[in-house]
Amino acid sequence: MDISRTSDVWWKNAVFYCLDVETFQDSNGDGVGDFAGLTRRLDHLDRLGVSCIWLMPFYPSPNHDDGYDVTDYYAVDPRLGTMGDLVEFLRSARDRGMRVIADLVVNHTSREHPWFQAARSDPASPYHDWYVWGDEKPEEDASSLIFPGEEDSSWSWDPKARKYYLHRFYSHQPDLNVENPAVRDEIRRIVGFWLQLGLSGFRVDAVPFLLEQMSTEDKGFAPHRWLRDLRAFINRRSGEAVLLGEVNLDYPDVRRFFGDEDGDELHMCLDFNLNQAMALALAREDAGPIVHGLRHMPELAPDDGWAHFLRNHDEWSLDKLTEAERQEVFASFGPDPDMQLFGRGLRRRMPTMLKGNEARMRMAYALMTSMPGAPVLFYGEEIGMAENLDIPGRLAVRAPMQWESGHNGGFSPAPADRLLRPVVSEGRWSPARVNVAEQQDRPDSFFKFMEQLMRRRRECPEIAFGTHAVLPMAQAPVFAIRHDWQDRTLIALANLGSQEQTVTCSLSDIDSIGTLRPILGSGKISVKKTELTVELEGYGLRWVRFEV
Repeated sequence: MDISRTSDVWWKNAVFYCLDVETFQDSNGDGVGDFAGLTRRLDHLDRLGVSCIWLMPFYPSPNHDDGYDVTDYYAVDPRLGTMGDLVEFLRSARDRGMRVIADLVVNHTSREHPWFQAARSDPASPYHDWYVWGDEKPEEDASSLIFPGEEDSSWSWDPKARKYYLHRFYSHQPDLNVENPAVRDEIRRIVGFWLQLGLSGFRVDAVPFLLEQMSTEDKGFAPHRWLRDLRAFINRRSGEAVLLGEVNLDYPDVRRFFGDEDGDELHMCLDFNLNQAMALALAREDAGPIVHGLRHMPELAPDDGWAHFLRNHDEWSLDKLTEAERQEVFASFGPDPDMQLFGRGLRRRMPTMLKGNEARMRMAYALMTSMPGAPVLFYGEEIGMAENLDIPGRLAVRAPMQWESGHNGGFSPAPADRLLRPVVSEGRWSPARVNVAEQQDRPDSFFKFMEQLMRRRRECPEIAFGTHAVLPMAQAPVFAIRHDWQDRTLIALANLGSQEQTVTCSLSDIDSIGTLRPILGSGKISVKKTELTVELEGYGLRWVRFEV
């Protein structure tokens, strides 16, 4: 890809930052974060090097599922502010060069949504067929349940409608019937509305379930054709808009959601396969699973890309691993059953799983950031924030942001018992020890490393736009990847083990080695003829670039 086109596909070289408005900064003292508070903190994100903010749901909701149960797709939850506050935030973010995307949650609504209330009240209502109904409860395979232990079926009886309705997630979230043309038209209106207000795209929630055919409303419905139509629609409305999909499937199935060879469906997908490979590799201190994952990564169309992450806002899902592999990760990172969730994941953040070993934390984030695609951070990762296991379920990783050492970590002036969610209380991880104010100007802090890492990543477009190759290493703990683009070659190395390693990489196929420039990490580097030698500390990392 020529450099003149890179700004047209900005998402490929972006630094994404996912946050929940309600846990980021409270500006009015009611214990809930809001858009006014978020706007005040934009300079922190700008300093970190964020280029795109991903907002978790901010729509009106009864909050039975942290906002993913929506009651109005065209409004802002009053607890978070007004539409005017949102627009001021969007304008302020754009002024700092940051785009904003938001969760598009249209697989299901809240049971309290007016559409569902109309649907259940009258079978003749035009909204009745906006949902999926059954006169009898279909047979189910227990293994298909999304939340085992919390839901025992994907169908629930509605006494008013006197029918069963489908909910692949929680029973308070009835699924929309996307096979109904009226539902598809409404989704276009929702997307068009938020694009008009200034969003630069959407993270599309639960894409496989959104496209799943469960009714008989439209026998001619072609899910992937509709996804192509949706991408074409947003590209007409906003040439810069992106669709980032949550598609937790095996690689061949994920590839289908990008579209055919031209890549005309989703622009990006979160890479759950490589994420879980990294989990196993970190647990084993062996790069093998990552090498295996990269070798199976499908090739994408030039304008499409992967989004890589270490932790996200849900449990650390390990469903792609074998049972034995999953138990290895559990043993290393979450041996207590209270740390585990749904039998497939962990409800912890990286710092506690890595026992606060900062060298290992730095290596892990540099490793993720070196993968071919765009990095995604979850709020608080830049300071090494921990989870709060006193908060139930997957919400344990969604405690309030820790800004300073004082009351409520600077999140809110409200009394502690009025907070939406309690702050992390464990001494080592509490705001008194882990906060933005203490780290932002300390040269050796974790935040300063993350700031450098994100800015270095933005300076390395070869990771986004170039070709990549895994370099063979004699040492099992060492991972090395090479990225080539135009006149640049980047080699990124990570030592997943605790022992020092000296590694060599062949440069024989680089036409002109040019200038060697170390850009990240530490350790002695030497080049002799066509061989690069790098000394890596235990849990060390090193990025070097050759420029003509």
